[in-house]
Amino acid sequence: MKTELSPGVVAPRRGAGVLLLGPAFVAAIAYVDPGNVAANLTAGAQFGYLLVWVLVAANIMAVMVQYQSAKLGLVTGHSLPELLGQRFPTWGRRLFWLQAETVAVATDLAEVVGGAIALNLLFGIPLPLGGIIIGAASMALLLMQNRRRQRSFENAIIVLLGVITVGFLCGLIVSPPSAGGVLGGLVPRFQGTESVMLAASMLGATVMPHAIYVHSALSRDRHRPVGSDAPDERTLSRLIGATRWDVVSALAIAGAVNIGMLLLAASALSGREGTDSIEGAHAAITTTLGPVIGAVFAVGLLASGLASTAVGSYAGATIMGGLLKVQIPLLLRRVLTLIPAVIILAVGMDPTQVLVLSQVALSFGIPFALIPLFLLSRDRRVMGRHADHPALQVAAAVSALLVIVLNGVLIWLTFVSGG
Repeated sequence: MKTELSPGVVAPRRGAGVLLLGPAFVAAIAYVDPGNVAANLTAGAQFGYLLVWVLVAANIMAVMVQYQSAKLGLVTGHSLPELLGQRFPTWGRRLFWLQAETVAVATDLAEVVGGAIALNLLFGIPLPLGGIIIGAASMALLLMQNRRRQRSFENAIIVLLGVITVGFLCGLIVSPPSAGGVLGGLVPRFQGTESVMLAASMLGATVMPHAIYVHSALSRDRHRPVGSDAPDERTLSRLIGATRWDVVSALAIAGAVNIGMLLLAASALSGREGTDSIEGAHAAITTTLGPVIGAVFAVGLLASGLASTAVGSYAGATIMGGLLKVQIPLLLRRVLTLIPAVIILAVGMDPTQVLVLSQVALSFGIPFALIPLFLLSRDRRVMGRHADHPALQVAAAVSALLVIVLNGVLIWLTFVSGG
């Protein structure tokens, strides 16, 4: 017997759970946005294979927290921001929204800047105009985003994720990494303040706070539409099982792309002059690996900026709606958050440095998303029998602690010891 879950989605029998995949692939776009490109290429070009371990650890952490977020949305029928908004007093909701919105704006900034760089590399379009074009294109993508057309939006994002994967990994075929270097990069260590800042940037770009907030909404929107009854325990368990595979498969792809970018930079760009920017890295890739690889890389960057800015706008709307209980049209929000990015592009700031710094800002926002998620996911009053098992609770606590320690070290090295 089949159980209706949401319009157009039917709970399949055992073995057909692939039909339930999708929300995690949308969330995974946040893990391969232009901020990731800047952080990973810079890390590989400057430090070779040194920081491979950061990406491996961050991706393992990302699988855990995205599963927790999706499960929270499925079990409760609410997004993480909504659950926090129900528990905080008015002043608490506003303060929490302020930091979360800052993270969302930093994310959006990186995505628009990255897309503008891609258009400049491909077609020579000036950066400010490129930012406007990326904003307009993302509006078209956002028109698909509503609960009646969730699958269409997911399918469009999955196609773009495929383009991103090809664009950023094809260079490894021409310039394969050193096996010894990769193994050496799995040993945790740093080399000075700059490597710590890049590690924080890579962590912020991989375990992205806005992705934690939005995944709970994505899973809810797909499987628990407004006005529907809560699924029975058997159906809910089936959904949670499918979600686990959704998260693992989506983030395995995103993790491979991230690690692949760093390995490409370490193998083909390390020690070369001018490779500490996306433009310089693209020029070096084109010179070293050929114009075709360079063009494919730029196309991947364009797909990354376009897809991630649409997902980022949805995340920002989720945060505002849940915490402030204020809903503004997604397209209006897209216009408002586009303005800072276009201004930064117009005044001539170094776009790659802007991308890296935006990811450091994201890293400081991670504990504010992780700690509430950890507390809610373990609470049987919220999650019932689907509350996190003790092993997952310990892993989540350790992850949050590691992020806080890394950021504390970064502050100390940068502002106290003088680096």
